Amino acid sequence: MKKKICIVLALLSVAALLMGGCRANEKPDDTTTAPAGETQEVITADEMLTLWTADAEAKKALSDYLEAISDESGADFIPVEDRIAVFDLDGTLFCETDPNYFDYTLLVYRVLEDPDYKDKASDFEKETANKIVEQNKTGAKFDGLEVDHGKAIASSFAGMTIEEFNDYIQEFKKQPMPSYDGMLRGEGWYRPMLEVVDCLKLYGFTVYVVSGTDRFIVRGIADHSPLNLPPRQIIGSDETVVTKDQGDEDGLDYVFDDNDEVVLGGDFIIKNLKMNKVSVIVQEIGQQPVLSFGNSTGDASMAEYVTSGNPYKSLAFMLCCDDTVRENGSEEKAQKMVDLCAEYDWIPISMKNDWTTIYGDGVTKK
Repeated sequence: MKKKICIVLALLSVAALLMGGCRANEKPDDTTTAPAGETQEVITADEMLTLWTADAEAKKALSDYLEAISDESGADFIPVEDRIAVFDLDGTLFCETDPNYFDYTLLVYRVLEDPDYKDKASDFEKETANKIVEQNKTGAKFDGLEVDHGKAIASSFAGMTIEEFNDYIQEFKKQPMPSYDGMLRGEGWYRPMLEVVDCLKLYGFTVYVVSGTDRFIVRGIADHSPLNLPPRQIIGSDETVVTKDQGDEDGLDYVFDDNDEVVLGGDFIIKNLKMNKVSVIVQEIGQQPVLSFGNSTGDASMAEYVTSGNPYKSLAFMLCCDDTVRENGSEEKAQKMVDLCAEYDWIPISMKNDWTTIYGDGVTKK
């Protein structure tokens, strides 16, 4: 028997937002309820994914999966409390490179361009930022850049309150995307993937973002965005957090008081990639997810953890960056991911062939 999800008409406004786009200073209203006696609309998962092509195999696989795990009489039924999905951010939900990761471009701006900070930047911060600039220009690779970047982010924003850091990110999000017309830095959401997130939520899933980007930066990107997830469900790389009055005193010896403010401590802790994603899922979520969405080998451990030895039916999807017309794609990288999907039994998502749009109407690649 085909399982359907009932959605009040007011919730269909979410789909309208996804179709029309959402600017960086707008936030979807998730508090609206339908008037008493309002007719309810019945819609399936397949019907919700309106920005996917009709013959997209990944769309069918997800739709069939949701039908199976929500059928209480079926062998694959999953109780709501065990419906957990994990998503990478860059290249999975959000534009990965323009010309580099959002957090890489943020560091370049902070250290080399921000008039309030560039003259205060340390030699290490400048060296790291210039490596990113060189990488953007020539494609050069630098060993240890991921960790060095994390350290430079932590030190260059040290002393800011969480609110001040978020405000800084909100302002940076207003800058135009270099490679696109009609899109700001904070608007680089993959619209078809936002449909997936909303579909999963309506099927009772708890959705987490598990990113290699700094946790507070991911939360800033997601703030006032159509992703519409609470900060507690956003996990990323970590830096220390202290108080303004703590100084060098250890947290075991210091007591927070009513005059304190929480600030960024300036020290990098961990880069949340590869096996570290599995570790943080175990530590922070506390149970094995049943769906994984990623786009690179940095998400491979997460995908394998989700699909290995799972008591429930589980799937892993991987985005393939094969669209070079609407997106800064790479056919070579996309083919490597297609090959890995075949090897590991992951489900490939073709940005070129499976989606009718990427960023929504009005956005074009230069």
